[in-house]
Amino acid sequence: MKILVLTSGGDAPGMNMILATLYKHFGNNIYACKAGFKGLIDNDILLLSDFLPLEHAKEAGSCIKCSRCLEFITDEGFNKGLTNAKKYDVLVVLGGNGSYKGCSRLNENGMRTIFIPATIDNDVTISDYSMGYHTAIDACVKTIKNIMPTMEAFNRCAIFETMGRESSRIAKCTSAGYPCDYVILNKNDINYKKMAQIIREKYIQGHASCILIKEKIVKTQTIIKNLKSILPEIEFKSIIIGYVQRGSSPTIIELEYAKTFAKLAINTITKTNYSGAIVYKKDSFDVIYKNK
Repeated sequence: MKILVLTSGGDAPGMNMILATLYKHFGNNIYACKAGFKGLIDNDILLLSDFLPLEHAKEAGSCIKCSRCLEFITDEGFNKGLTNAKKYDVLVVLGGNGSYKGCSRLNENGMRTIFIPATIDNDVTISDYSMGYHTAIDACVKTIKNIMPTMEAFNRCAIFETMGRESSRIAKCTSAGYPCDYVILNKNDINYKKMAQIIREKYIQGHASCILIKEKIVKTQTIIKNLKSILPEIEFKSIIIGYVQRGSSPTIIELEYAKTFAKLAINTITKTNYSGAIVYKKDSFDVIYKNK
């Protein structure tokens, strides 16, 4: 049996542990597309062993590289990818919602596929948890904890921006892990008068304040500009937490989840003739089986 694996979209902590676990089982029977669906289209495929997955197992990122491949959405690009995929018995795809759609389309066209949700945004509709989410939250909480002491030393107001795309889960769980003074999860949460009141009260008490916002709502500099017009005496700092959420080393929990995702994928490949999506639903792992 020849197995093919790819990581698509954004990288997520835990991807490398999944790749390493798959390699331990399949050895030189597993191959990897370089840079996701782009590698599938270009037939840029090597033995997974060439990417040294065991050496990178506990690291963030993806040793086989990622890409956001718009060409795969086109009929021409998809058909090239499908032709190359069918040289293998099964294709394993790690990624988010876009990757799941691409994986499903391949399956609908006769390719046996296995999907594993892997995106820090935790917004894959079929699963309650996706690879990288725990590490992303841990990174956000640690970043805020490490920065707020110096904010406190100057009674500043710090505005932190998390990733999350259209999902507010990272910001919401980060605020549960660190007691932020004001949290903005959507545009309706923006109330400059209320924010200013909280910041002023903390300042009078001799303390810093912390505002948390999910990306793609409003720029942090816009928030600062509006608050500065109300509170000219306050010093504001903008901190985009950014890629530290992707690049932080996977947590112990993340690594264990990665191993479980991979082992269920291995079982599905070796003990059934089905395609499947490995998911985490209602506090347990499961497989959503599909024909082929």
